Amino acid sequence: MEKEIRWLLKEKYLGKPTKNFQKDIIRLKAGEPTDYVIGFKEFLNCKIDLSKKPLIPRPETEYWVEKEIQTVNGGSKVLDIFSGSGCIGISVLKNRAGVLCDFADHDKEAIKQIKINLKLNNAKGKVIQSDIFSNVKGRYDYIFANPPYIPTTKKNKIQKSVLKHEPKIALFGGVDGLLFVRKFLKNAKNYLNNKGKIFMEFDSSQKKELENLIKKYKYTNYKFNKDQYGRWRWVVVEK
Repeated sequence: MEKEIRWLLKEKYLGKPTKNFQKDIIRLKAGEPTDYVIGFKEFLNCKIDLSKKPLIPRPETEYWVEKEIQTVNGGSKVLDIFSGSGCIGISVLKNRAGVLCDFADHDKEAIKQIKINLKLNNAKGKVIQSDIFSNVKGRYDYIFANPPYIPTTKKNKIQKSVLKHEPKIALFGGVDGLLFVRKFLKNAKNYLNNKGKIFMEFDSSQKKELENLIKKYKYTNYKFNKDQYGRWRWVVVEK
């Protein structure tokens, strides 16, 4: 807890404790995630506001997004779907010149959060409230996807602070965690340009079943990749 308190003092209060600092310590001790108490998180040179309590961006996500951003060509059209805080799409806009990016999420609070973060990072993008692809139009060169993929059967393995404070809609994907992944992959190729690519995060335990789905929906090429901890974490799928 001392580490979290020091981090809070440095990041939010710039080393100067106030009455609100003492109130925030109480929040930390009650189990609220440090990033929510601080109010923002750094993600690939972007400041991501968390005031609407979206899913907190994870180091594993930052790791793979940083790698795949390097493959995005300037002038490309990108979709950040299951966008949450908007951290992925905003980092693409901030780190790749000339890219256009749309953001799609089903949750109304996420839509508000994305707009806040676009403004905060002086970035521009189209924000779409959409049940996966229901309101998405057109085709993209790249689709970045971080869908809810935790199996509901693994709830007892999730940290209590995560279960209590972070949005369950952004965490759980049905009994096997692939409820939204199936719907996404079934339709995603209809929203890709020729030679378009999907970058999608998943849980390492889902690799075999995910490979079966990719083959089922007749994608031409795919490659699984490991994160910084040596776990299977994201897949690159080509139309």
